[in-house]
Amino acid sequence: MRRVSLSVFAVLLLAGCSMAPPLEIPAMRVADSYKYGAQWSEANPADHRPRGEWWRGFGDPVLDDLIARADRGNPGLAAAVARLDRAETEARLAGADLYPTFDASAAASRQRLSAGRPIGPGIPVTADQYVLGGALGYEINLWGRVRDQVAASEAEAEAEAANLASVRLSLLAALADTYFQLRGLDRETALLRDTVEAYGAADELIRIRHEGGIASGVDRSRSQTQLANARARLRAISGRRAALENRIATLVGIMPADFAIASAETSGALPAVAPGLPSTLLERRPDIARAQRRLIAANARIGVARAAMFPRIDLAIMGGFQASGTPLLSAPTGYWALGPLSAVLSLFDGGRREAREDISEAEYRVLAAGYRETVLGACREVEDALANGATLADEEAERDRAAQAAARGEELALNRYRDGAANYLEVVTAQTAALEAQQALIAVQMGRRREAVTLIRALGGGMNARTEGKE
Repeated sequence: MRRVSLSVFAVLLLAGCSMAPPLEIPAMRVADSYKYGAQWSEANPADHRPRGEWWRGFGDPVLDDLIARADRGNPGLAAAVARLDRAETEARLAGADLYPTFDASAAASRQRLSAGRPIGPGIPVTADQYVLGGALGYEINLWGRVRDQVAASEAEAEAEAANLASVRLSLLAALADTYFQLRGLDRETALLRDTVEAYGAADELIRIRHEGGIASGVDRSRSQTQLANARARLRAISGRRAALENRIATLVGIMPADFAIASAETSGALPAVAPGLPSTLLERRPDIARAQRRLIAANARIGVARAAMFPRIDLAIMGGFQASGTPLLSAPTGYWALGPLSAVLSLFDGGRREAREDISEAEYRVLAAGYRETVLGACREVEDALANGATLADEEAERDRAAQAAARGEELALNRYRDGAANYLEVVTAQTAALEAQQALIAVQMGRRREAVTLIRALGGGMNARTEGKE
């Protein structure tokens, strides 16, 4: 009995073995700091942690509400959640193979044995039979096949969790980006309405002067042209805004016909995001986490393929009670069987197992290269976003100065025209420059908010952030 116990212990000890090669995540050298930006603080990275409600840094309650609605209603996000549920269930299903199976059975029968049977007293016999028993089956995980299969399934489930985080981040970033485009059109609409009003007043002045013989017909035509062009630009914006509004409706999972966003001229706050050190990006981006988990799963599947080269060992134990009458549950009616202890090994399969191992190793190499590519792409996206953000900040300062100078030039040109010191062409030129400068300023201001969203997405979510003033 002692020898049997030691043998069983040895078998269970070997069951923890694995044929998978040592896991090697490709080493990626990253710089100590980003090329653009200065003295960033280190974040607290971990791909499994919540990424924060980064959209609240913009200080826009309408955006907050849209984000909440997208979380509830976007069909793409719901599909990603369902894929995660399926992967987690498959991991539980694979994990069940680590434990033995137990089947219970019960049977009752009545049978008549022939008098002409080969063995017996030569008289017919009618008997009742009752059976109550159970059977336990277990694959001895000697080569780690089951354990590696479970590891692969769990890694795939973690990859789907990372994929869900990536899908959600992309969805919310796309929603925020579209929202800021829409708010930019709202501000441009307000600008054009003021412009149409100002051009209308100027045109009325030209009409009076023309009727009085002071202004020429050329001035009158130029004034009417400016006013008509401004009105046309105002009309064109409505179509572009409607398209953006419809896109937002789709992102939040609502039919466009049932959805509307009231116009607003405010652009919200501008959050300043601290991206942390470049090395933390490897643990923070959900797409990098997904690539890494898939690499772990592929490594485990190599172990599964290699374990197929060795025998599969199954153990069965059966026992219960069998009687032709009562009592059924008694010592004399008990029966048991240990075994069979079976080992099955395919001696020839035409190279299928070797081919499966080669395929699993090739898949690992493909995913390793994909992991490196994902990391490189992530670092590039952060560098691009930081560079664009810095450029837009400098551009906004210059655009603001240009808009102020153009507004003064427009006022001076109109005053000179009233005093008769200039013709209306000078006024038209100044008006055009002022309008274009204001539109460019609005574009760069909204561009900074869109670039902030791009940076947050490149970083894998919201990190430590502070908020600048509103525009």
